[in-house]
Amino acid sequence: MSKTNNFIFASHHALLEEMIVGQRPVTELIEEIKTIYGADQRPWIIGFSGGKDSTTILSLIYSALLQLNPSERHKHVYVVSSDTLVETPVVVEMINRVLETINKRSIKDKLPITAHSVFPKWNQTFWVNLLGRGYPAPQQTFRWCTERMKIDPISEFVTDKVARFGEVVVALGSRSEESASRAQVIANHSIEGSALSRHTSLPNAYTYMPIKDWSADDVWEYLMSAPCPWGGDNRELFELYKGSNQGECPMVIDKSTPSCGNSRFGCWTCTVVTKDRALHGLIQSGQTWMKPLLNFRNQIHKSTEPTQKNKYRNYKRRTGKVTYMRGEIGDDSTKELKHVPGPYWLDVRKKWLKKLLQIEKQLTDSGHPFPLIRQEELQAIRQEWLRDPNEPDWADSLPHIYAEVYGDGVEWIENDAGAFTEPDAQLLKELGINHEVPAELIMKLIEVELSVSGLGKRKGIMQKLGAILKQDWESLESINARNKPKISSGSWGEKINELQEQYDRAPEL
Repeated sequence: MSKTNNFIFASHHALLEEMIVGQRPVTELIEEIKTIYGADQRPWIIGFSGGKDSTTILSLIYSALLQLNPSERHKHVYVVSSDTLVETPVVVEMINRVLETINKRSIKDKLPITAHSVFPKWNQTFWVNLLGRGYPAPQQTFRWCTERMKIDPISEFVTDKVARFGEVVVALGSRSEESASRAQVIANHSIEGSALSRHTSLPNAYTYMPIKDWSADDVWEYLMSAPCPWGGDNRELFELYKGSNQGECPMVIDKSTPSCGNSRFGCWTCTVVTKDRALHGLIQSGQTWMKPLLNFRNQIHKSTEPTQKNKYRNYKRRTGKVTYMRGEIGDDSTKELKHVPGPYWLDVRKKWLKKLLQIEKQLTDSGHPFPLIRQEELQAIRQEWLRDPNEPDWADSLPHIYAEVYGDGVEWIENDAGAFTEPDAQLLKELGINHEVPAELIMKLIEVELSVSGLGKRKGIMQKLGAILKQDWESLESINARNKPKISSGSWGEKINELQEQYDRAPEL
């Protein structure tokens, strides 16, 4: 270490020696971290969300490694942050700065620490699912976003390290005080006589939660008293929390983690909560440039209102069928057969995509160049539209929408969904009206025929054509009249609807 680093280290250590948090000296906790770190060869993974709890964990572990002799720093520590690609912009900027600082400072301090961001797969991002496939905006009963965008990327990172090293220890900022369910999860997976717990779902992964017994006040006492070991302070973090009664979005490693829709450290697109107090609070505190994001988020949330669903969503599911479930109405809990709407109409998705691109351009032009949607997502959305199971986009609309906002500049993947054009689609629509046949039905039949053209064997084509013909192609009124009498209220009818309700909770439409 240089003389300057020696002085900083000595000052940092002296301050920690005076601190008592949660009725326990901080130095005692750091000694525990040093002992557990040196006990075996398992690498550590620190789950970092940028919030107060995960910042505390990162600070404690970084401080502990600083106190070890270079020869004792014998295994790697990975700092991993999960970026859903729809995180609150000011938080993303802060997290990226911290990760960049950690990577630079750890080299100077000769610490075996590297920081990494992980992302959802391009075909599983928020916008590809919502705008591409037409998934309805997430709600408590259908929270399809958490697993795809948070759990899977982190799990893949952890699984990769398990495959490489055999076992890993995941350090988390989880606290029992956060919620009763979180406290129960922590207790259920604890290992008697050990500071480690079993991971809830990943084999050969263990969790370490150094501050599980701390209160929120304990966390802030540490952050505002102890110096940041990689330099700087935690004032910016405090400013993000100031004026907000909301918590934070923790590093999500399992499905027991509650929604963080009101957190300033969550997704700006979150529709799980009715009102987004997080974005509203940031705007009230001076970040007025994010107002278009809040307005757009509210517009998407409006589509989840029961009275609006039929306006925004196709009456058919992505299976091409109209489905029903039984719901309770009235004080007498009378069960009524209820129609379950499907994905968003393609026209709705087109309108939203154009609005999203316009907001992105507006932010850039006003000095806030923050990417709201990536080109890889646009490519994936385009392919989803071209192959949409209900409304195939033969007009290939997405490149035109992008050009209306930005002009040229994107090298689009060759259209491999078929050799059709917008005039072809228009011709089929006119013929469909004349002959009272849905144009989309003919489109799907032609697509199947083309998919096997040139093949010596056309095995399975009749089954594919038959499956398309069996889908629901009439109006919703006609389908309701045809289907409702067939579903009795007897035992078979109840069983069908029980299965339907289970299907509706599945992560696929």
